[in-house]
Amino acid sequence: MSTPGRRRLPAGTARVLRLGLVAPLVVGLTAVLWLALPLWLLGAAAVSPWVPGRWRALRLAWLAVVYLTMETVLLAVLLGLWLSSGFGRRLRTPYFEGIHYDLVQGVMWVLFSEARRVLHLSITTVGPAPDAHPGHPLLVCCRHAGPGDSFTLVHALMDWYDREPRVVLKDTLAWDPVIGCLLTRLPARFISPSPGDGEDLESQIASLATGLDRDDAFVIFPEGGNFSPERRERAIARLHRLGLHAMAGRAEAMLHVLAPKPGGLLAALEAAPEADVVMVAHTGLDHVLGVRDLWRELPMDKRITMRWWQVPRAEIPTDRDEQIAWLYDWWERIDAWVEEHRPEDLPARRRSHRPLTPAADRGRART
Repeated sequence: MSTPGRRRLPAGTARVLRLGLVAPLVVGLTAVLWLALPLWLLGAAAVSPWVPGRWRALRLAWLAVVYLTMETVLLAVLLGLWLSSGFGRRLRTPYFEGIHYDLVQGVMWVLFSEARRVLHLSITTVGPAPDAHPGHPLLVCCRHAGPGDSFTLVHALMDWYDREPRVVLKDTLAWDPVIGCLLTRLPARFISPSPGDGEDLESQIASLATGLDRDDAFVIFPEGGNFSPERRERAIARLHRLGLHAMAGRAEAMLHVLAPKPGGLLAALEAAPEADVVMVAHTGLDHVLGVRDLWRELPMDKRITMRWWQVPRAEIPTDRDEQIAWLYDWWERIDAWVEEHRPEDLPARRRSHRPLTPAADRGRART
């Protein structure tokens, strides 16, 4: 639904403003942190014994330095690529697009290597993975819950399965100077949950999903935001307001997921008729709902478990109403899987009796 009278800056102007405002702050903060390295290391080490957890302050400070250092280095690299591409004229060619995908994969590898080492975080995959049928384009639909699940999914697709993801993201992420600059040079879309006049989100998603090749994976989060109990209640209330009481009733029965918004996925299905669909569920950090939860959990010592289901295109209905019912069927299945695989340290609200297929018991670990 558009907001009457809402006006926005052109995308290019907004991007230049974001880079001009935020990028110098990132570079300056990185320089200050490295110049004062002995001071903040000693300070974080001195504070850590008085803070619950094992060296929590020191771990968090180190991850912040690693992230800011990567941002600063990448800003320099991205500037160099812009210059070498003829001041941006050849950035959209396959050669430079490949270089930018390599940068994304490298960043993800560094971040998850540090997460494993500093936070004691591991990732396990279960079920048929996206390389079960190589050489075939995919539409990847993922549950949205917990910090960094979109980064985890992109890392898995690129590093383990040699896929080139096309991602739909919230426009607020574009304020990160590297994300905002790097992903505008790749097939990706920054969208707003409250679009302005004349903005058709489904058309933008369809455009991004058009022309997928054998190594592509179009990534979408049908819930539209990270799970929280409050968002779940708002999503159910919205369905009731729209008169979709049957869908609201199905959403009320799902405890661990938000009611999916089908418009984006249906647009992608129409734009990429040759693509199979991969459904992804995960659990492990979904109870981390905010900064306070994240601080309390450090160091995490957690395992993220990801479950993949690959759905052949022939099994997907072609009628729009049947596609919406099919998506809700899958979201109920994902909700049941999450209920059965929640972290052991969380109190169970109830156990689901909805059956899963025997394939759910087969898996393999990834680190």
